[in-house]
Order: sequence, then C-alpha cells, then structure tokens
Amino acid sequence: MRRSLLTLSGIAFAGMAAAQPVGPPERQSLVHDGRDRGFYVVEPPAVAAGTALVPAVIVLHGGGGNGLNAIEMTGFDRKAREEGFIAVFPEGTGRTRLLTWNAGHCCAYAMTEEVDDIGFIGALMDELVRSYPVDPARIYVTGMSNGAMMTHQLAIAMPDRIAAIGPVVGALFGDEVVPAGPVPAIIINGADDALIPFAGGPPPRAEGGFLFGNAWDGTELQPSRWQGTFWLLANGCAGLVPPPIETPTYTLWAYDCPAGAEVELYLVRDNGHAWPGGQAPPRNEADIPTTAFDATDMIWAFFSRHALPAR
Repeated sequence: MRRSLLTLSGIAFAGMAAAQPVGPPERQSLVHDGRDRGFYVVEPPAVAAGTALVPAVIVLHGGGGNGLNAIEMTGFDRKAREEGFIAVFPEGTGRTRLLTWNAGHCCAYAMTEEVDDIGFIGALMDELVRSYPVDPARIYVTGMSNGAMMTHQLAIAMPDRIAAIGPVVGALFGDEVVPAGPVPAIIINGADDALIPFAGGPPPRAEGGFLFGNAWDGTELQPSRWQGTFWLLANGCAGLVPPPIETPTYTLWAYDCPAGAEVELYLVRDNGHAWPGGQAPPRNEADIPTTAFDATDMIWAFFSRHALPAR
C-alpha cells in the first residue's frame, strides 16, 4: 500500500523569484530509441545548493505544444521555486514544432509513428535521479489534453515509479489495461470543454484545427468521469459513484479509496479546454482559463501528500 505524506517540508522562494527575474531554462536532450528527445529542467537554486532529495514533477504539454509552452501555460516553474521541488518539462515529437504524445489512440505524429513515449519518460526519470537530487519515491506526472492522456498511459505502464498523477482536460478511451498497482490521481476537467466533452463521444472535427481531423484515430472518448472509475478500480476503492460535492467553482467526486491511493475528480465551472488558473495558449481560438480555480496549486497540494511505499 502506498503511504500518504501528511506534510512536506519545502522552502519558499517567492521573494527570491520576485527580486531576481528568471528566464527560461536551457533545452536539454537525451537519445532514446534513436530520437533526440528534448526536455527542460527548473531546479531552484536552494535545491541545487542543498543535500536533501526533493520531489520532481514532470509536466506534459498538450497536443501541438512544447516544453516552453508548458512552462508558460501551467506556471509549474514558479511553483517549483516556491515549494522547493524540481519541475521537468519534456517534449513530444513531430515533423514541426507542433509536438504530440503517443497516447494510443491520440495524437497525430507520435501516434501514427508509434513513438515510444513511455520508454522516453522512463529514461528521463533515470536521468533525473542520476543527475539531480530527485527522490525516486516522489516523482509525479501531470499534463494537459494529449499530455493528460499520456499521463494516464504512463501511470498504467509504470505504477511502481510514479507516486501520483494529475491529468488536466484529458480523457480515457475505455480499452486501457488496468495497471499492476495503484496510483493516486487528481483529475481535472472543464465544464465548458468542447474538445474533450465531459459526456465523452466521438472526437469533434473542425476545419483547419490541429487537434481535430486526423489528430487521433477516431476512437470515441469515454465520459470524463470514467477516468475516476478507471482509477477507482485500479486503486481498490469502494463503490462506483460517490455523491458529488458542489461548490460555486467546481463539482468534486472524492472516491472512497484506501489511504495513499486517493482519487479525486474535479469538474471546473466556466473553464473550457484550458489549464484552470493558467495562461491560455497563444492562439486566437484558444479557450480562456478560469481564474477561480488554480489547477497547479491543487495538483501540487495533492502530490505533496503522496509517495511510493518504502522498498
């Protein structure tokens, strides 16, 4: 059984960040499966100067995004400096800078080329533990849209390496294999999301939109709440549909799960296909995220309570 961490000692770097503006990190890379795979690492100065092992949060960009876009969109670089963890922003693959992840039925280049993104992220975890003061028991994964789909796939494939996940405006397709072990999950979807509708269904189509058309193979999406049901079954939780908790900002389904295997699903009001509390992508047609719900803060609060069991 996984253990819950009631507290996580962190160091606040907000004042330092305000006094010393921080530019984007340098791109790093590793070769996996014959491909040069890029990633960005944000390591707060006090973490680099210290001797203690710290958590790492891997943040996956959405379809058509990249690592720098994920930094701007989520603000997880700022959160890392405030809380004293390492934030990592890997990149998918593509023929252009419109990069995607191979989440099985989605998306685009990574899907059609059958790119081994699970292997890449596994190799990236090895590199982080080898080169940074990363605690291997506290590696977390979050992502948006196609990155959220990939987050699910990684947890299914590596439940023994991922301490918790936080998919945002993502979905499952219904044919995923139940993982060999539990993974705590905080799941966030937008009530006004037209691209990943809460009710599920066939992928929407629109003229000229990157995320539409042939971006995935046409397999219908399960309703967003199926994500909660999937991890409920994987984590040994009780019941199937917990009563919803209604607030002016969101609806929450908090599943009855064993300690250390919690599952929470949020449906955020006034939020479409966007990172709640984050920055909208630089596209005219992009949804504007709500400012009433901060997904980054919620995800980190959830992550900080969980770690892999001692071995």
